[in-house]
Amino acid sequence: IKVSGTWKGGYRVDVQAGDHVIIVDQPEAGGGKNEGANPLEIFLTALASCLGTIAAIIARQDRIELRGFEVSVEGDLDKAYLLGKTEEGCAGFTELRAKVNIDADMTDEEKKAFFERVDCRCPISDNIVKNTKVVYDVV
Repeated sequence: IKVSGTWKGGYRVDVQAGDHVIIVDQPEAGGGKNEGANPLEIFLTALASCLGTIAAIIARQDRIELRGFEVSVEGDLDKAYLLGKTEEGCAGFTELRAKVNIDADMTDEEKKAFFERVDCRCPISDNIVKNTKVVYDVV
C-alpha cells in the first residue's frame, strides 16, 4: 500500500491514494484555506473508518446482521509542543477515545466482545498501539 503527497503551497498537500486525491489543509484560523481536513483529522478518520470496515468484515464472516456501526474518535493534543512553544511533551495525541455504537441483535457483552475482535484486527489501531517503526529516506 502506498500514497504520495505533493505540497501545493500554503498548508495544502494533495495526497494521491490509488485512484483518489485527498486534499489536506489547515483551517483558516491556522493559516490555511480550509480546503480539506487537517492531518490530525485524517489520522482520526483513518482509525474510525478502519474500525467500521473491520466490523463489516467480521459481521459478514460470522453472519451477524449488522444494521449499524457508528464510531466517533477524539484525541487530546499538546498544541504548545506542536507549535514549538515548549520542548516538553509530545507532538502527537496524548490520548485517543473512541465511542462505538453497534446496532445488532447482541447483548451488551456480545457487543463488547465483537468490538474487541474488531479492534484487534484493525491495522490502524494495531499501528497506533504497537508503535510501528517509520523509516525515512531523504533524497
